Parts: sequence; C-alpha cells; structure tokens
Amino acid sequence: MAENPETLDGDILPGLFRREYTKMTAVLCRHFGLKHIETAEEIVSETFLKATETWQTQGIPENPTAWLYIVARNKVKDHLKHLQVFEKQVYPALSLNSGHSEPDFDFDNETMADSQLAMIFGVCNPANSAESQISLALQILCGFSVAEIADAFLSKPETIKKRLLRARANLRNDQFQIGPLLPADVYARRDVVLRTLYLLFNEGYFSKSGNFLIRKDLCAEAMRLTLMLTENPLTNARQVEALLALMCYQSSRFDARLNDSGQTILFEDQDQGLWDKTLIDRGNYYLVNACSGNMVSKYHIEAGIAYWHTTPPGTEKWAHILHLYNQLIVIEYSPATALNRTFAFAKVHGNESGLQEAEKLGLDNNCYYHSLLAYLYSPVSVEQAARHYRRAIELSTSPTEKRTLEREHTRLADV
Repeated sequence: MAENPETLDGDILPGLFRREYTKMTAVLCRHFGLKHIETAEEIVSETFLKATETWQTQGIPENPTAWLYIVARNKVKDHLKHLQVFEKQVYPALSLNSGHSEPDFDFDNETMADSQLAMIFGVCNPANSAESQISLALQILCGFSVAEIADAFLSKPETIKKRLLRARANLRNDQFQIGPLLPADVYARRDVVLRTLYLLFNEGYFSKSGNFLIRKDLCAEAMRLTLMLTENPLTNARQVEALLALMCYQSSRFDARLNDSGQTILFEDQDQGLWDKTLIDRGNYYLVNACSGNMVSKYHIEAGIAYWHTTPPGTEKWAHILHLYNQLIVIEYSPATALNRTFAFAKVHGNESGLQEAEKLGLDNNCYYHSLLAYLYSPVSVEQAARHYRRAIELSTSPTEKRTLEREHTRLADV
C-alpha cells in the first residue's frame, strides 16, 4: 500500500467510480443477466465502499484499479456461495456451462469493452418505452441520479422514479440475458443509445444539477462510450461519428467557457487561444467521415453548427449557422433549438429583428428565453433588458447560472 491516504480526499475514488463502476457492472451483468442487475450493482457498490474504508486506514494501493477488480471478483464468489438465489438458480447454470467449480470473471480490456457495448444495447430493450430505456441507461451506465435524469427530461423526480422502477421490473420479467451483439438489435436500438449518450454529454456540458456549470467527468464518459461505438464495426455508423464530432467541438472550448469564479464567459468574449486545437482537429476528422455517405441526422447538423463556431470571424459564420438551425428545427423542434436559432437570426439580421423573432416563441416560463431577450434588449432598452434578466434569475434552478445572470444584470449599469 502507498503511504498517501490523504489523497483519498481528492479525485482518486470519485474518478475511479466514474470510470470503472459501469465497466464492472457490465461484466457482472454479462454473467448474471439483466434479471439480476441489482445484485451486480450491489457487488460493485460494496467494492467501492470497501475501498473507501480500507484506503483511509491503509493507504491507496499502487494499482487501485486492479485492487478493485480483485475485490469485486472475490465478492462475486462470496455471493455465489452464500446467497440462496445463486445457489439454486444462477450458480448451477454457470457451473454447467463453464465446467468449472467457480465462475471465471475476466476483467481484461477486451472483455470490459465487449460487455459495455452489450450492456448499452441490452439496457435499451424494447420491452420498455424509449423514454424508459434512456432513463435506465442514464442511471445504470452513466451513474445519473434521479434528479439529474429529471433535469435531462425536464420532468419531475417522482415521475422519473416511477419510470425507473417500471423499467427495471420489465427487464427482470423479460428474462433478458446479455450476450453477443446481433446486427438486428444494434440497428433497432442505435437511436436510443445515441440519444442517451447525447443527453449524458449535454448534462456535463451545461449542467442543470448541482453547483458546477460544466462537469467534465460526464462529458469524458460520454465521449469514451461514443468512441467505443466507433471502434466496433457492428456499432459504428455515420451518425455515431457525427455525434463524436459534435462532442469534440464542444469539448474544445471548455477552458474558455468559465472565468476564475466559475461564471460563464459568453461565446463572443472567449479567449480563442484557450480552445483546444487538437480536439477541433479530431472533430474535423470525425465530421468528414460522418459526411462520406448520404446519411443526414440531427447529429450531423449540430456538429456542423459546432464546426462553424470554431471558425474565425469574417467567414459569414452566423449565416451558415442560421441555415443549419433552420434545418435542425424541422428535423426536431425543441425550445432550446428555437432559442439558439433566434440568437443566430439576431446575429445575421440585427437585435431588433431578433427581438421580433424571439417574442413569437412565447416561452414565458423558460429561463433561457428571458436571458436571450435580456441579451437582445441590452443595446436597445436597458430597462427591458434588466426586467428580463431579473425574470431569468427567478426561473433559473442552477446556482452557478444565477451568478452569471446576476453579473450580466449588474453590467447593464455600465451600458
């Protein structure tokens, strides 16, 4: 053991939890089947609990990840020996199929990658509605809380809680086993899988839960899982590469989006020298691949919008962005898309035209609607801008977002 237990207070365990929890759960579910998903989750949770207790007193091991896998493997054997449900149902089946007295759990990289892919598509089971599939995947694969899922769906936590209970029951009743991916299943479930990863990234990119506007851990996990899809010929597709391109472009601006106080820096005020050129180049690579066929998805269009944001001034970028938003809003309307389109419209046609376009939306109970109106009114009417900033602050549920809006409201006094 290393003599540094104090570093437990840092990012080691939370980081390991975010990276390894879903991998370990996926491998266990591959053996037990989704019928026993709660048992798999319990074993992995107990493993991390033991790590917390042991590492606090004995220090962090030299290879923390290997330590976790050894403990998880031992806990599996313990459950198989002592829990009656395994002795009567699962254990005999495993012994019969494997020819060993105890199951051999491989936590190598290939097994974990295969298990995670199978888990992603397994959880997105048509036994549940699309909304339930996504909710369950966000909880099981991404570690989302009920509150975070509710924010992603703009729904109430109680509604999400009931949805998750029903979805888990349906998986148990469906007797579904995680096995090799079949082309028909991948094709049928890909849209839901991509929607899940899209929501995961969005929650990290602009978090509506907690005190952090950006949660890089969620974005990194979404990118890791999407990259995994691109690396498997069976799961890769043009829309998968388009989604990964979008994530690369958005992630490239992380360091420029917040100031030292954690407040948002508006796009036009960002220091472009802080943008990550390597990520932009990777985004270009995946977008070119994504556009090599005839497929055009919402992810292609959003990636195109994100691409134009990375181009320098003087390239008529806002006209291109507006054109793409006009296409996107036809494919999939949402208040966020309508507001973003209106912002681009104002950039092309001026603030007064933008205000006329914005007021047609009538999203009076939407925080972002009022913050957009405040922004557009700022050079036109300070009084109107201040009124809309105050309303946006009232409607916002994010402490970090409130501070940013309050800063902009205060700035009006200098206009």
